[in-house]
Amino acid sequence: MHFIVKLAIGLALLGAVMFVQPAEAQGRFEQGRTVTGDRSVLAFRDRIIPENEMTRDRLENLLPVLMEETDLDMWLVINREYAEDPVYFTLVPQPAFAARRTTILVFYRGEDSFERLTVNRYPLGDPYEAAWEGGDLDQQWRALAALIAEKDPQRIGINVSDYWPVADGLTHGLHQRLVSELPDHLSDRLVSAEDLVIRWIETRSDLELQAYGHVVGLARSVISEAFSSRVITPGVTTTDDVAWYIRQRFEALNLSPWFNPYVNVQRPGLVCEANQPFCGVEGKIRRGDIIHTDVGICYLKLCTDTQEMGYVAKLGEADVPAGLKAALAVGNQWQDHLTSSYKLGRTGNEVLAETRAKCDADNMNCATYTHPLGFFGHAPGPTIGMWDNQGDTPVRGDWPVHANTCYAIEGNVKAAVPEWNGQLAQIKLEQDACFNGERVDYLAGRQTEWHVIR
Repeated sequence: MHFIVKLAIGLALLGAVMFVQPAEAQGRFEQGRTVTGDRSVLAFRDRIIPENEMTRDRLENLLPVLMEETDLDMWLVINREYAEDPVYFTLVPQPAFAARRTTILVFYRGEDSFERLTVNRYPLGDPYEAAWEGGDLDQQWRALAALIAEKDPQRIGINVSDYWPVADGLTHGLHQRLVSELPDHLSDRLVSAEDLVIRWIETRSDLELQAYGHVVGLARSVISEAFSSRVITPGVTTTDDVAWYIRQRFEALNLSPWFNPYVNVQRPGLVCEANQPFCGVEGKIRRGDIIHTDVGICYLKLCTDTQEMGYVAKLGEADVPAGLKAALAVGNQWQDHLTSSYKLGRTGNEVLAETRAKCDADNMNCATYTHPLGFFGHAPGPTIGMWDNQGDTPVRGDWPVHANTCYAIEGNVKAAVPEWNGQLAQIKLEQDACFNGERVDYLAGRQTEWHVIR
């Protein structure tokens, strides 16, 4: 690997999780990166090298394997500006903000070769070869039809799907134009590329896995900062204040949230029912409260989704109440039940069923609603429960678990707290992890102790 590429990826992996003083929220710019403590976030310009290295690696080493696995000879990704296919930005070099006019990517798997081609007025350049460029729109479509006829593929994948939005990116107009340009014997070979799209989006490369822990660590470090006395003044600060602090902190670090952070509290007297999906309210944070947040960012094209819990100590209180410590331990036990249920080829519904059986055996009040992660925060792949459905999920829950796929290990448990006169506390946890085909590993650890605000 070229030295500059090594250096850029090394910067992306730099550092351990550090608390950062709010006064440093804007950071400083130094040698092409935003610096906060020992944590580095690459400047937008300097993300191009590692992002494009990851894209090239995926195109060269992953895509040919997946096209063979899904039995496609050719894959067409056809876009128009302002209506890009969701998969488009995972395939093209950065910086790319849009397709230019009509942009056509063609991937062809021959007997002894694999080609990455474009049929565009404006060529994309490396790592693609232009099969045609220039000319008008009619010439572009004729060139695509001629290219397909020349290659004579037997199965041509296009992005249409009844159930998976990420695999349904070919617009109606473009689909009609494609069919009209092809002779019948070739248009009859058009098939859904649904399986390929899902496998492409859900599978993580070695380079991505090296960087992913750093991305998750950035999100967790901001939660640690927000759930501290540097940000929260009991009796003054509101849940909304903390949520917007987290949002602003991410923005200051040039990290893109994919949803607005959410913060809520539970306390004695705010009853949490055993069958209540979610417990917690928004408002002013008081001493003795437990607080919860849900945050997600995307960096280096990789997205995170994290939920953690904090405790606001009472005056004179030296430690977190034993009942709350025990409740968090139950949450960790639920995580172990879930992650130990992953097996290669097992469907999401089967993973859920085994997790629930383990919870039932331990008389644990648990709910599991885990989803894949990657280029999207809610990515395609096996759905493992829904917050409002702890039974089978059709189609998405029937998708099998594959190796080198990542997940938000998401769910909650409810446990009685003696210090709250037996009232239930809901422990809502979400930590990011990857399955390597044999075991599930957390990308940047998991919460096993309470954040404490004194």
